[in-house]
Formats: sequence, C-alpha cells, structure tokens
Amino acid sequence: MNPSAASRFGLPVVYLVDDEDVVREALAWLLRTRRLLSEGFASGDAFSEFLAGRAPADWPTAPSCVLLDVRMPGMSGLALFEQLVERGFVDALPVIFLTGHGDVPTAVAAVKRGAFDFVEKPFSDNALVDRIEQALAVSERALARRADRRRVERALAELTEREREVMQLVVEGRPNKLIADALDISVRTVEVHRARVFDKMNVKSAVELANLLHPAAEYRHHPPHPSDRSA
Repeated sequence: MNPSAASRFGLPVVYLVDDEDVVREALAWLLRTRRLLSEGFASGDAFSEFLAGRAPADWPTAPSCVLLDVRMPGMSGLALFEQLVERGFVDALPVIFLTGHGDVPTAVAAVKRGAFDFVEKPFSDNALVDRIEQALAVSERALARRADRRRVERALAELTEREREVMQLVVEGRPNKLIADALDISVRTVEVHRARVFDKMNVKSAVELANLLHPAAEYRHHPPHPSDRSA
C-alpha cells in the first residue's frame, strides 16, 4: 500500500530522510520485515517540500516518525529538525537521528531540543526497530491527545454565553448558591445550566469537568464562541 494512502487509513508510517539510496533501501527492507510501511526522501529539502502546506494541527493523520540522517547535502538533518520544531511537528512526529560517531554530541544536543533519540551507525537492526516502534507509540498518544482537544473545543463551541459563565464558576469550585449570587440568577437556573454544561461536555461531575478542561486551559478563560469561528 502507498504510504500516503496508508496514513489516511490510520496505518503507521516511518519517513526515511537520508541522501544515500542504499541506506534508505536497507531501512525500508528492515521495516518491511516488521510489517512497517515507510517512505523515503533523498534530502532534507525534499522532506521539507513534502511538508509544505501541511500543519501540525492536521498532520500526521496516523502514527508516524522520522529517521533523519544528520549529515546531508543541502539542508542538513539538524536544520530540518529545527524546522520541524519551529513548526510544531515533533510532538506527533518523533525524530530519531541516524548519526556517525563524530555527530554524537550534535545528536545529543538535538535530543535536548526535543528529538526522540539518536542511533549511532552502525546500528543494531532490532534495537533500531524497537526504538521506531516506541516512537510510533509516542506519536499515537500525541494524536489521541489532539483528538481529545478537538472534541473539547467542539463541545465548548456548543455552549451558550451563560453556560460558559456557569461552567467557569463550577470549575472554580463554587456551590450553586454562590454561582447564583455572582450571576444574579436563581439557584434553579444555575442547576439547569450546570446540567446542560455537564451534558454537552459529557461529564458527570465538576471534578471530571475540571480534568477535561485542564489540557485546554486557555479555553477556561477565553472559551471560543460559535460566532468567533469562521463559517
């Protein structure tokens, strides 16, 4: 299956960025033995062009990682990695550097900047694939968190202005009577809005609501309103 099509179906893809054909071919074969799909790029520039028009909010669409050679003609692996960091891709697209002995300090510095790991050449096939599978698991969790954030955003967008006001005070831990006083409404009205908030946010308690909103803390103070969104 074509890697791009596989990604659309949610199948993991490993992107191989190395200027040596023989290295990319060997890595692709190795990954096939573990039933992993891959797509090769002969330069950092080629992979950068592949990413043009893509945004970390929408891509990757399936668990993915990058095997990235440090030294390449044109855009180096390190320069490409910095681009991935600046554009916000590395959370859902872990990067494993392939490095020669002399590049180890550089690779270590990249790990401190957010790279998943580095593997020194020559490498153990099994150890490398194990790390790739771990990187794909990290990517899968990141994509799940992204999906969760989107669900929260969609639910928040369904709240009315009054429901958002009630929700804010509920999350702060205020009881219904104090919420009613703060908003100058009846306790019964607070109860109705509270129930609607819980229903729309698909939670059963204030604690669960607070935990749900924690990853998207910015929405607590500035929750999006449907009128703020483009049609």
